[in-house]
Amino acid sequence: MPALAEVFREHGYEGASLALISRATGLGKGSLYHLFPGGKAEMAACVLAEIDAWFEANLYRPLRAAERPETAISDMFEAVQTYFRSGRRVCLVGVLALGGGRDLFAEAVRGYFVRWVAALDDALRRTGHDAAASAALAEEVVAQIQGAIVLARALDEPAVFTRALAALQSRIATAAG
Repeated sequence: MPALAEVFREHGYEGASLALISRATGLGKGSLYHLFPGGKAEMAACVLAEIDAWFEANLYRPLRAAERPETAISDMFEAVQTYFRSGRRVCLVGVLALGGGRDLFAEAVRGYFVRWVAALDDALRRTGHDAAASAALAEEVVAQIQGAIVLARALDEPAVFTRALAALQSRIATAAG
């Protein structure tokens, strides 16, 4: 799955040919269709499900359930830093959201962002932010993380991502008073 994810991440859904997928995974086309009878769409859906499970376990659930939401928020930034390899890895969900296969994966893409914003909003409320402020801040943080991934990649400067995460953490701390 990791090799398959990297093909989609690097080439998008449209550009991820079976030849590229076969080369990256070491599996022939017959083996790929045996494992994924639904073809490339099923492969991408399985990769999205794996990403969803990782974010649920490492971000959403801790943000929603942590006894100390401040710690969960801090841990979220650390997990994001690790997952996106300090800005060296693009967001596959973002790639699919912007690509030609967008409609095919709209529900999964929407769920990824909605659940992240909602979980962060919940944690921010539990730290004392009022409802309107926490909702706006959660949306801002997720949007800026995604933008920082794109900018770091476009400039080939991963430090942009690291600086953006630090600034967002500071923003949350300042907003908390």
